[in-house]
Amino acid sequence: MAKPYSASHIGFVASGFTEMRLAGAVKERIVELMVEEIERMVPEMEAATLSATPDKKTLDDTHRTRLNYNRTRELMIERLDALDSVGSEAVQAGIAHLETFLKRLLSAAEQAAAKDRVATIKPRHLELAEKGVILSTDSSGEGETVQQNEEEDLLEGQVSGSALTPMALRKLARSFAGIPITDAAVEELLLWYYEVVDETGQNIREHAQLGANPASFIDSLDRMKDLMMLGWIRRMLVRAGKDADERGYKRIDVEQLIHLDPFE
Repeated sequence: MAKPYSASHIGFVASGFTEMRLAGAVKERIVELMVEEIERMVPEMEAATLSATPDKKTLDDTHRTRLNYNRTRELMIERLDALDSVGSEAVQAGIAHLETFLKRLLSAAEQAAAKDRVATIKPRHLELAEKGVILSTDSSGEGETVQQNEEEDLLEGQVSGSALTPMALRKLARSFAGIPITDAAVEELLLWYYEVVDETGQNIREHAQLGANPASFIDSLDRMKDLMMLGWIRRMLVRAGKDADERGYKRIDVEQLIHLDPFE
């Protein structure tokens, strides 16, 4: 019979998700909850695997297509310098990192495509995403310099000419709210941002017609200027960060955004 996780191991893993210490009883209860979750999860995965491939003998994750394990391992081994081999944990960590990188890259490219109001990611959108994702993860001095300059431009309210990327928004969250922001909250806030931009742009076009109310036209122009200078983003992050702090949370999540009015 398989042994459950040890409380110390769960405590070590949990340290990657929270800065708070866990009491011994809490660790033990988490072990029980994790085992209960496995009991619930495995039969569902088994049924899904057999439904997708009736003659399958190995449990699969039918909801996700992962990067090839062996190909990733071989590519990692080729790039080793002082070590001789790559352990399975390192391969899994590498796959998780690469999939996160891919997710961020595509998310940024999607935002760029949405800004162009097209449903297809094109090379120019990927180029914009590369500036926001690849340069920010470059360990070379040049890459760090570019990332720092981009961040300073954003914080100073300069228009960089590219879409507001998830990477940039995470840095803005730390600058304006003082705490990190979850991926779900990043996606929600970006959707709101472009929704407000679109509505404001529509108002400008409508009020630009001859005979329209000049006061409304000026208000729309002021709002667009505020959006381009990230004033709207700053206010939303500050308000969400304050709510998270009052609730004792370490990160801004969707829960802190759903009560805010994006058009306020």
